[in-house]
Amino acid sequence: MVLSGLLSRACWTSLNYLLLIGCLLPPGTQGQEFLMRVEPKDPVLPAGVSFSVNCSVDCPHPERISLETNLLKETVGRGLGWAAFHLSNVTGDTTVLCSGFCNGSQIAGSSRVTVYRFPERVELAPLPRWQSVGRHLNLSCLVSGGVPRSHLEVVLLHGEEELGRQTVANEEPVEVMVTVLASRDDHGANFSCRTELDLRSQGLGLFQNHSAPRKLRTFAMPMIPPRLAVPRFSEVETSWPVNCTLDGLFPVSEAQVQLALGDQMLNTTVMSHGDTLTATATAKAEQEGVQETVCKVTLGDESRETRENVTVYNLQGPILTLSEPNATEGTTMTVTCKAGPRVQVTLDGIPAAAPGQPSQLQLNVTERDDRRTFFCYATLKVHGETLHSNRSVQLRVLYGPKIDRAQCPQRLTWKDKTMHILQCPVRGNPNPQLQCLQEGSKFKVPIGIPFLVRLNYSGTYYCQAVSSQGTDSLTVMMYVQDQNPIAVTITLGVLTILGLVIATAALLYVFRVQKRSDIYHLKKKSSWLPLTSKQPDEAVAEESS
Repeated sequence: MVLSGLLSRACWTSLNYLLLIGCLLPPGTQGQEFLMRVEPKDPVLPAGVSFSVNCSVDCPHPERISLETNLLKETVGRGLGWAAFHLSNVTGDTTVLCSGFCNGSQIAGSSRVTVYRFPERVELAPLPRWQSVGRHLNLSCLVSGGVPRSHLEVVLLHGEEELGRQTVANEEPVEVMVTVLASRDDHGANFSCRTELDLRSQGLGLFQNHSAPRKLRTFAMPMIPPRLAVPRFSEVETSWPVNCTLDGLFPVSEAQVQLALGDQMLNTTVMSHGDTLTATATAKAEQEGVQETVCKVTLGDESRETRENVTVYNLQGPILTLSEPNATEGTTMTVTCKAGPRVQVTLDGIPAAAPGQPSQLQLNVTERDDRRTFFCYATLKVHGETLHSNRSVQLRVLYGPKIDRAQCPQRLTWKDKTMHILQCPVRGNPNPQLQCLQEGSKFKVPIGIPFLVRLNYSGTYYCQAVSSQGTDSLTVMMYVQDQNPIAVTITLGVLTILGLVIATAALLYVFRVQKRSDIYHLKKKSSWLPLTSKQPDEAVAEESS
């Protein structure tokens, strides 16, 4: 074993030289009619393993069979025409040489040892954070280690789809690249690479090593800037809407929007529909002047922005005031309209004398002025534009109750057991309370609502409206007729006539009874004759004779 080590370190070159000379000699002179067999023949082994080599020859009188190698070796057996050796720690490709003498001539045989090793590193280079759709993407796979390189290939993958394949060069480490065109379909897709060590031709298998997958994010950003909609003018401390829209975004859910007024970031609401993004916010400026509104849309590593100016003005009004918001009837009040120093105001069609000066109205308050509305218009010229603003205020006049005598009837004739409404409008500020009480009974008749009229409702009613501003009174006469007065009259007439008829019949009957009551006289001469009746006139005549 020591000799082998010395030979491997000091005499390897000499051994190669001797082998070269032996190959140049004629076969007969070397005894090559007998072959030196080396087993296993040209093995393929994983790195770091140990294996045994057997050197044998069919020569009748072999001598000094030995094994020459740069590996650590150990003789494990020997016999006539053969010798066995154990080699350890095979780390690289090498050649082992068996030699000996046969019939005084040197003979030799060799075996090529091929070592295979799996790659120590198979890694897909980091992908860009965002990849723009329509641009080329370079995929790079880094491979360290792995032999034999002639049987080692690198495959780049999109999911399970093969994008490219390349044999690994002898550099260390080696980088294998494939270029692809990024599309929307690649968003969220996994890319990876793997190595394939194909030793099937050596009786072994196909050995694969995979890298960790990396996810790609693609995006599409239009070249046009977003559309920003803001008003050209706005008043100080007045809110206005900000609207920003951009089409053609992918993926729209990944887009970020910033709306700002100057250095102030606005509270933004973002909505999307299809590939369109819409952002809205509300802005308000506290100082007059030109304010810049900004909309910035960011997607991937690109951004688009639009800027628009808003001119903020300060009308300082108009301010519309009443000297007495609740004026009493008959008093004098003043209406005043004013605004900023450069603002022209007009009060109910009456303009102020000059910009910056107030406009006033004075009036003697009457009932007709209650709920009267006053209007104040203000105008301001800014950058060639005339801006408008207006205010209004309503006057309330305090006046006493007034019953509308034109609509409140002072004489009423209704029938018993019928529905009626007593309409008696009354006005006043504050609103007065109206009630109508029957004289004597103090019965309160409903006002403004339907009620059933009864006979006992007839009478005189005193209606009075009362408020904090005074009272107003009105007398109403109500006469309630019976339900059917004509029928009663007819019935009474019929009864009267019937009574007269009955009385007349009774008198006639009595008269006839009296006529039939005759006077009878007895004659002395003929007393035996039957009695005969005589008319009264005859009786009177006889008496007179």
